[in-house]
Amino acid sequence: MACLGGFLNAREVARRMVARRHGTIIFTGATASLRGFGQLRGVRRCQACAARAGAEHGARKLGPKNIHVAHVVVDGSIDTEFIRSNFPDKYATKI
Repeated sequence: MACLGGFLNAREVARRMVARRHGTIIFTGATASLRGFGQLRGVRRCQACAARAGAEHGARKLGPKNIHVAHVVVDGSIDTEFIRSNFPDKYATKI
């Protein structure tokens, strides 16, 4: 779902950027999109790689139209109730 959502969003904004003849689309992902490790294997790794591959494809296709597409690795947790309740020690040390 995350990969499909990224694709659909990028497709729609790219249409408008092509009409304006400029723009930037930035996909964020984790280190897992570059290499697998630990328990992050299988489906989640495939989703991460698919998002990265989609960004690379978009860059090749849209670059000549003056639209920049990037995949940026941003590792870390998102401040949610799940993180607060399941990792209270780590949450207490957040900056």
